[in-house]
Amino acid sequence: MFLGLGASNYNTTTRPYGWAKSLTSLVCFILGAIFFSRFASYCGPSRRSTLALSFIIQASIILGCAILVEAGVIEGRLEFIGENIDWIHEIPIALLSFQAPGQVWLSRDLNFAEVSTVVVSTMLYDFGSDPGLFDRRNSKRTRRFLGFCALLIGAITGGWVTKQSGHITIPMWVAGAIKVGIAGAWAVWPAEERVRRWGS
Repeated sequence: MFLGLGASNYNTTTRPYGWAKSLTSLVCFILGAIFFSRFASYCGPSRRSTLALSFIIQASIILGCAILVEAGVIEGRLEFIGENIDWIHEIPIALLSFQAPGQVWLSRDLNFAEVSTVVVSTMLYDFGSDPGLFDRRNSKRTRRFLGFCALLIGAITGGWVTKQSGHITIPMWVAGAIKVGIAGAWAVWPAEERVRRWGS
């Protein structure tokens, strides 16, 4: 959206380079999708080691961005993040966008495609258009609803913490820690028992 508005010279007075951030995000998201899909194919999808390593990579990227901000390499105070672009901010935008497809890959790999971890509008459409929306038992509907609630709560909490602290690093530390925890959970998750039957 912002990339298209920038190309049409819309709102170039207050956000003259907003389109550059959008372009960086889109390109790096695509590169991340290519990486995580190839990574899973090479290491073996649905393996505990693959799942754990994927989240370690995502967590490392997020925590790396937090370290860059904490070290002062990138300005993280809200009062200094204005409308005019600071090109060094392209670094965390690129890195965070690159790691985001790892979540999408996971939902596809675990056959939970109905839980969109990035595009909320698609998830809400699938929720509202579900023929079994009002059925008593509908696991996909329930997962979509809970997924949306989790995204909403996360956005509200992250925004509130950022505003109260005046700094953007706290949500990144929390997100990185959560992904490290998920990676640890995958590492100790019980392996699926496969029963081989003769003649099958």
